[in-house]
Amino acid sequence: MAARLFRYARCLLALSMVCVLSACALFQARDPLTINVIGIEPLPGQELEMRMAVKMRVQNPNETAVDYNGIALKLDVNGQPLASGVSDQRGHIGRYGEAVITVPVSITAFAFLRQAYGLGKLDSLQGMPYVLKGKLAGGPLGTVRFTDEGKLDLPKGGSLAW
Repeated sequence: MAARLFRYARCLLALSMVCVLSACALFQARDPLTINVIGIEPLPGQELEMRMAVKMRVQNPNETAVDYNGIALKLDVNGQPLASGVSDQRGHIGRYGEAVITVPVSITAFAFLRQAYGLGKLDSLQGMPYVLKGKLAGGPLGTVRFTDEGKLDLPKGGSLAW
């Protein structure tokens, strides 16, 4: 009886391994999306927060399209959290295609003060390193995460560009 159970368990294990390996073959490796922040525009804010619209160019270098039904962003400047935002917008980025996506983000007064305190003065944001992390939600298997890094390039007046 024990030998028979052992044989069934071994067959079940072998069958499970074959299923797992074949499932892995179905999921092709995807190249990461190319994300570039192309602008930041001010939005009306509330009492102790600033709001901005972050514009990103998203390029899909893959053979399959990316459909998304939500976006989340987090922006760190000089290694410190500065802004975050979410949007429930839906969209489609075709195979080897691109799209411009705008996401509203919030900066709390405390995050702004933390940045100002860390810098010592407010006018020295020019050239500061930033990291933008986010995801395009697309269901359990379709969520695409991304990261963009660079240095702030803040022109005098007008909207902000990176």
